Amino acid sequence: MVQKTRKGAPAAPVAPLPPKRRGRPRAYEPDVALGKALDLFRTSGFAATSLDDLSVATGMNRPSLYGAFGDKRELYIKSYQRYRDDARAAMLDIFRDEMPIRKRLERIYAVALDIYVSGEAGPRGCFTVMTAASEAVLDPDIRGMVLDGFAELDKAFASCFRRARENGELRDDADPLVLAQLASATIHTLAIRARARVPRKELETLAKGAIDVMLASARRPG
Repeated sequence: MVQKTRKGAPAAPVAPLPPKRRGRPRAYEPDVALGKALDLFRTSGFAATSLDDLSVATGMNRPSLYGAFGDKRELYIKSYQRYRDDARAAMLDIFRDEMPIRKRLERIYAVALDIYVSGEAGPRGCFTVMTAASEAVLDPDIRGMVLDGFAELDKAFASCFRRARENGELRDDADPLVLAQLASATIHTLAIRARARVPRKELETLAKGAIDVMLASARRPG
């Protein structure tokens, strides 16, 4: 299009306006935003984490948060599920691969400590033990997730001890379920102490002592 000036001289062509973009582009990555929310909930818990805190952490305003994840409770539950999925993935090969029971337990506790002592602001411990267990008192959905997580861990440990018994590492009368519950209890105490900033070396010593006690009680004589 060419416009004329007052004296009739042609003016420079006017560039056409770019076409309007439909809709509003998504300015965030849902997976990244969920990870940021997870970090915040894991550090501060549910009650102490406000929607403003979540908005700052994720870079999303409240309407965007609601549109992507629902209300704060829904975002908390999705964050907890994400934590469980990540922890399961980190442990999967250790529980599944064949190896002596002592080595397996050592590796499980080492990976657990990697998870528990992580965090830019200091060790965060375990989402289940440190925050979800508190919310489970009044929220039946979260309680179901917590109990399911406990049962899943007990089952995984029991399978390890059962295989060790079948391979002749443990006595025939060793009870895989009892040993599994002791192994799970060790995981939980490591998480609590890590959150209290007990040094990792002390936590590793605790884990080794627990392994020694579990296996000494179930080892074949001789």
